[in-house]
Amino acid sequence: MGGAHEAVAPGRDDRYKWVVLTNTTLGMMMATIDTSIMLIALPDVFRGIGIDPLKSGNSFYLLWMILGFMVVTSVLVVSLGRLGDMFGRVKMYNLGFAVYTFFSLVLGVTWMHGTSGAIWLVVMRLFQGVGAAFLIANSSAILTDAFPPGQRGMALGINQITGIAGTFVGLVLGGVLGPINWHLIFYVSVPVGLFCTVWAYTKLREVPRRQRSRVDWAGNVTFSFGLILLMIGITYGIQPYGGQPMGWESPFVDGCLAGGIALLALFAFIEKRVADPMFRLRLFRIRAFTAGSLSSFLSAVGRGGLMFMLIIWLQGIWLPLHGYSFARTPLWAGIYMLPLTGGFLLAGPVSGILSDRFGSRPFASGGMLAAATTFVLLETLPIDFPYWAFALLLLVNGMATGAFAAPNRAGVMNSLPPQHRGVGSGMNSTFQNSAQVLSIGVFFTLMIVGLSSTLPAALDHGLVAHNVPVAAAARLSKLPPVSILFAAFLGYSPIQHLLGSSVLAHIPASSASVLTSRSFFPHLIMGPFRNGLHEAFDFAIVACLVASGASWLRGGKYVYVERDVTPLAGPSQPAVSDGKLGNRADAEAVGIEPAPGEAVRRSGSG
Repeated sequence: MGGAHEAVAPGRDDRYKWVVLTNTTLGMMMATIDTSIMLIALPDVFRGIGIDPLKSGNSFYLLWMILGFMVVTSVLVVSLGRLGDMFGRVKMYNLGFAVYTFFSLVLGVTWMHGTSGAIWLVVMRLFQGVGAAFLIANSSAILTDAFPPGQRGMALGINQITGIAGTFVGLVLGGVLGPINWHLIFYVSVPVGLFCTVWAYTKLREVPRRQRSRVDWAGNVTFSFGLILLMIGITYGIQPYGGQPMGWESPFVDGCLAGGIALLALFAFIEKRVADPMFRLRLFRIRAFTAGSLSSFLSAVGRGGLMFMLIIWLQGIWLPLHGYSFARTPLWAGIYMLPLTGGFLLAGPVSGILSDRFGSRPFASGGMLAAATTFVLLETLPIDFPYWAFALLLLVNGMATGAFAAPNRAGVMNSLPPQHRGVGSGMNSTFQNSAQVLSIGVFFTLMIVGLSSTLPAALDHGLVAHNVPVAAAARLSKLPPVSILFAAFLGYSPIQHLLGSSVLAHIPASSASVLTSRSFFPHLIMGPFRNGLHEAFDFAIVACLVASGASWLRGGKYVYVERDVTPLAGPSQPAVSDGKLGNRADAEAVGIEPAPGEAVRRSGSG
């Protein structure tokens, strides 16, 4: 039994595994770049199609251009990972690259304007998200098939961290390409997508699966609609309703949340009873998988909304105070956040390599503790901070998240039996992606609660003091805080855009100049923003601390291994790592009967 090791995928050799790593990493980077490239380029997109996103009735287009891509990938990754397990991961991955590239091209050639152009972009972004979901769902499983257990941490670390870094690279790309021509934010994906699609079809090799299953249609439908309803409810919960600054009391929002929870409860009931479930609930009996997935979810909750808070902090306050026009703030916000990306890229691969030797637990748990510490220190910064201190904390936060993400994903994938790696990877990605949407809802809710208590009075007083008519000042002060946040987020001059040229034209020129200056709005919002920001950071601290504890509960190093059916070099091979082999109960716990010679390895390292 000591000579057992995992079945070697056909073609697992030094040259092939690097081809797999390069292709899947490019796929992950392109998919994650497109989750954020729209954020900074949105003002250019809306100007290009001739729509004011802050005008009443247009918030639908604003929210769904931002969140639609994330919602689709969150909903589909489990189903597409399951299809990869059934029909071939490489086939599903290749199809994903083709779909993703095609709809990137379709988005780039958009010719319509007004509401028809906005609807077209929203719908085509959803289809682009379908292609990205194919890539995200199957890339980790393909990598795990191609690399031996002793190198998976390194490979998955590079893939995972490049994916996370892609989110922040997208901010800069959107800021650079959007002002040149907004179509370019979609075209930029096409040449890379075409190259990688052809490369994947010609070079990636399918690992034969030992069994095929039926599609769990009932599970797919209840899960998809349940998660969609939850995410719609969260998305519209941060929008104003009636006279309230948020929509959590809206019957529509409450109905979506209740319906989503009911459908997901029905989904869990179905999955326990079907022969070939989409969502392998028994995988949660593997402690390393459960702890890794839970900590992934909590880490993403703490990180997902952070990006929006930092962008608003930079665009709405810090950059204008330091001489940047509102129109230039989207690009420079992405540039000034690059230390966060640098931290990911520095720590991710290194921690992945070290986790191959020492296990995931010390790096994943320690990374989340360090991330919580950086949030504590960010709270101590003044709103008009010295940039070196802000950049240093972003760098450390990126390194902390990188130290967590790579070992955690490797620990999750190492714990999975080969035939369930696709669905297991999809389940983990679903937790991570849906957590980002949840995080946006939570962070914006906390921020709006903080703003609602003091911002209206501050706006009313500040506007009246500069000769704005009382009625106009009252109207603007009664706008929901989310409108103010989105105005700053979109790179508009908030007071000029929301007050309107008709009001500004009827007040003294000196007062109008002050109101539209780069300093008036930042000084006005600084105090209220601090209150909301601290609430959001407190939430992120708690999420990271709980994620650290959950990660520590994963136990010792856990690697599912099985006998090689095709000997590579001789009658026996060395074990994967020193330590004791688990017994058959480890595999039987998840409903898998090991073949002769199969085993599950545990070792004492964390």
